[in-house]
Amino acid sequence: MSKIINTSGKRKTAIARTSIKEGRGSIRINSRPLEIYEPEIARLRIKESLLMASDYLDINKVDISVNVSGGGVMGQADAIASSIARGLVEFVNNDELLNVYLNHDRTLIAGDHRLTEPHKPSQSSKGPRHKRQKSYR
Repeated sequence: MSKIINTSGKRKTAIARTSIKEGRGSIRINSRPLEIYEPEIARLRIKESLLMASDYLDINKVDISVNVSGGGVMGQADAIASSIARGLVEFVNNDELLNVYLNHDRTLIAGDHRLTEPHKPSQSSKGPRHKRQKSYR
């Protein structure tokens, strides 16, 4: 029976769910190949987490499937990179790979600790620091 790893990653309001299993090296994001994922800067951010793991396992023998929703383009890219990094560490079960990720960018494994500011009373949907507009004339 082949090993299947399911992990998730979050960034702002983007949530990525990743499943990693032994296969032929296909990497799909929302059923689309990584090679055609746009924009390019987001694709490179995702490939960064794969390149760091290439010393510890053969990426061409692993199938990665990601479902991502919510947030913006770069928030989704960071969520995908985080979920892939967490999954590969669990798949390889190697402390050296974990240390490589932690030394490069701790948020790939640990997540981003920042939270949205809570809304204050009487401002409802306009934001936590919105004040009523004042007219002098």
